[in-house]
Amino acid sequence: MKTTKEKQNKAFEILKERFGYVNRMEAPRLVKIVVSVGTGSTKDKEKLKIIPDRLAKITGQKPAPRASKKSIATWKLREGEVVGQVVTLRGARMLSFFDKLINVTLPRTRDFKGIARTAVDEMGNLTIGVKEHTVFPEASDEELKNVFGMAITVVTTAENKEEATALFEHLGVPFKK
Repeated sequence: MKTTKEKQNKAFEILKERFGYVNRMEAPRLVKIVVSVGTGSTKDKEKLKIIPDRLAKITGQKPAPRASKKSIATWKLREGEVVGQVVTLRGARMLSFFDKLINVTLPRTRDFKGIARTAVDEMGNLTIGVKEHTVFPEASDEELKNVFGMAITVVTTAENKEEATALFEHLGVPFKK
């Protein structure tokens, strides 16, 4: 089985006829993967400790806390209160996480029929929502009490949606038929 790095290196040869690329640098490639989890303004201190720990296990990198930008009285939210955790993966960690996401995690998702093509936006980025973090192999053995979801955004250098979709198909992203 080829790794994502090998597939990404061959993307120029495969996509150059379709899009008329002349230079290797014109071909789209992965830039970064952003994994974000919203914790909300929870008063449960245990959950605020569990989410960064499990997110670090899943991604292999310590998450950065995200604070609220303004106070909202009806939600009892104060400015500066931690409302989320974010991890930005680049380089080798990004490629290994992408391999794990495509080959291990998505097939383990319950009732998975593929990713909708509408998940690729006009700027060439793919955003996937995962409802339960327990589909990742690093988190599956833990108790099911504190289950949380996450958003995974794969950022590319693609100019438009068509180029990005072709790149993702070449990299093995399982789109719906």
